[in-house]
Amino acid sequence: MAMLALEKELEKLTKTARLSNALADVDKIIDMLTTAREEVESANDPHATSITLTKLQNPIQKGLEAVNEDIRSVYKGQSKFAKALDRAFTGEKVIKGGLPEDHDPMAEHPTLINRAIAMHLLREGQFGAASTFIKEAQPQQPDTSISRLQSQLSPSAVEFPESPRSATPTDTHVADVDDELSTLQSEALQSSFADMYSILSALKQHNLIPAIEWARSNALELEARGSNLEFELCKLQFIWLFKGPSVNGLPDTEQNGRQGALQYARENFGRFQYRHLREIQRLSCAMVYASNLPSSPYRSIFDITIAFDEVAASFTREFCSLLGLSAESPLYVAATAGAIALPQLMKFLNAVKGKGTEWTTSQEMAFETPLPKSMIYHSIFVCPVSKEQSTVDNPPVLIECGHVLAKESLQKLSKGSRYKCPYCPQEGMVKNVKEIIL
Repeated sequence: MAMLALEKELEKLTKTARLSNALADVDKIIDMLTTAREEVESANDPHATSITLTKLQNPIQKGLEAVNEDIRSVYKGQSKFAKALDRAFTGEKVIKGGLPEDHDPMAEHPTLINRAIAMHLLREGQFGAASTFIKEAQPQQPDTSISRLQSQLSPSAVEFPESPRSATPTDTHVADVDDELSTLQSEALQSSFADMYSILSALKQHNLIPAIEWARSNALELEARGSNLEFELCKLQFIWLFKGPSVNGLPDTEQNGRQGALQYARENFGRFQYRHLREIQRLSCAMVYASNLPSSPYRSIFDITIAFDEVAASFTREFCSLLGLSAESPLYVAATAGAIALPQLMKFLNAVKGKGTEWTTSQEMAFETPLPKSMIYHSIFVCPVSKEQSTVDNPPVLIECGHVLAKESLQKLSKGSRYKCPYCPQEGMVKNVKEIIL
């Protein structure tokens, strides 16, 4: 009920409290003043100027009153919505089993909160806002400078000027606080995100070349991660050329159409034959059905309705992974998860109201919150062979058949460079095992 009431108040706020109305009235005043100035300049007569200014007084006065009324309605709407928020969460209906307010787990970590906000702004491409936020979030101390450090989020080191005087304990504390945020001011980091948004913008225009060039320049890192991004980009480029100028809008030359796609495959698919030979063969065989692809066995491959959106998501994920970041903004995930959990939380509090029970959990929710799969994380792995929990020294590993074991369990099962899976008859090479990071 509280959420429904909030939605109604928000709807009223968006309908009535609009600054656009005030801006429109200001524009009208500017137009009247501009017109009056032109009349005065063209007349070049003091008597006409006096008449023009006299006629202008009442309209200007009404215009200013309209602007004030528009701003007043905005302020009134915001005040009502603020009161509605208070009533919904901390106001009239305070129940006995309320949320614990004596301890805030994040109160002692303001730098982590500021870091999450600054990183979110950087990830969204709001570099100016991020820079201003970081500058204002840092403690203002006289004669304090930022020590030399290496950016934790950028592949290259970023240096800041050192203080010429010796560091005092106060300076050290301030520097530790500043360092957490100062790493985000790295020009290399901002440049990396700028490159990412530039490539994503090109992908929205169905231009795959910048993304392919980026994947090719980072091929070793992507290969080490087991990523297929470069091949997926080249595959989509082949299909995009295959469809011809009537679909892709590219110039009708030998580099476009079926001939252009075939030439592109000859120049770029050779390096992918070891891992993607089957897919390359299917793409090549589609040439036979070029005149009637919708009715061919290859119609699903050449249906690229959502292909560009999917490859853009894959590119974003791999780009952020190479920077040591998650694909989604942690602040966005936390805020979204909180918004999803809030109705369930309010329902729980209303349920315990009559019972008079208290909130007893300190570091966890009192109930399970249904979240989408994209927001579910499992940070603990128990080896099905040794029944032991994985650690940093004994991480989980993915073997070739798809089963997951602890690293020490695999070492005990392996004989030399080979092993046999304890759950299926498949054998594999130890060198092809991949460590899993949860």
